[in-house]
Amino acid sequence: MIYTVTFNPAVDYALRVGEVKRGQVNRTVSDEVSFGGKGINVSTVLKTLGVESTALGFAAGFTGEALEKGLKKNGINAEFIHLDEGMTRICIKLYEEADGAETEINPAGPVIPKEKINELTSRLKALREGDTLVLAGSVPGSVSGDIYKQICKDLAGSGVRIAADASGDLLTGILPYRPFIVKPNHAEAGEICGIEATTPDHARECAAALREMGAQNAIVSMAEKGAALAAADGNVYFIAAPKGVAVNSVGAGDSMLAGFLAGFIATGDYRQSLLRGIAAGSATAFSKGLASREDYDRILKEISQ
Repeated sequence: MIYTVTFNPAVDYALRVGEVKRGQVNRTVSDEVSFGGKGINVSTVLKTLGVESTALGFAAGFTGEALEKGLKKNGINAEFIHLDEGMTRICIKLYEEADGAETEINPAGPVIPKEKINELTSRLKALREGDTLVLAGSVPGSVSGDIYKQICKDLAGSGVRIAADASGDLLTGILPYRPFIVKPNHAEAGEICGIEATTPDHARECAAALREMGAQNAIVSMAEKGAALAAADGNVYFIAAPKGVAVNSVGAGDSMLAGFLAGFIATGDYRQSLLRGIAAGSATAFSKGLASREDYDRILKEISQ
């Protein structure tokens, strides 16, 4: 079973306007509510690709109730720990059609008490050999900055595969525990490796460096340029992204990680898993929401030829 953890999930409210006129009343062209957070995005795309998962994390207030109900309505198993105070945040995604600008307003989210963190880590200790745990995104200020490291330490030797999409100390802290897959973007990877990862060769170099630092597999994504994978089979792969019009940056990296995991479950082949990761990430980037199965299948066929 795959489990995803989202420490600071959100109800995402996407608003599209012609252009924003500051200091005036602005009316939307369209609006849409979805349920987000990087781990939740991974679970959502896994569901689209036919892979079941359980979404773990924290929920608070009436927005937390809406989050859980929405995920379950979408067929995603959600087992959130309930907080007694605060509310699950509402994140605003503002898209201006006049110039294509994207603006995000992300609240801090509720405070997570230590006893609730302990409740989550106890839950994670029950995972078994062969399970996969996805640790994705940043953590709120009320949570220790080494929480991912603590989780990996607790699970060391358990046979649980760790998949991580994080940056900075959250990522480097877990590398000694040999996570199964890490997936920073090129800017995050470049900061860790001391390389300005702006070319495919640089992405390959960064991915290989992350493997040397402990990751079994490392993907460095480069948005419209594609992605590099330094794989456990000893090869370093690079696959260019398909051509298309990017209209959405939210969730593309999470979709890539979900596609890779689904691909590895289906094939056990690293290059094929990277292809599926790029197909899922591109399907999200080319649409207004997370990847659809139709777009994923079409793009995968295109880049596999």
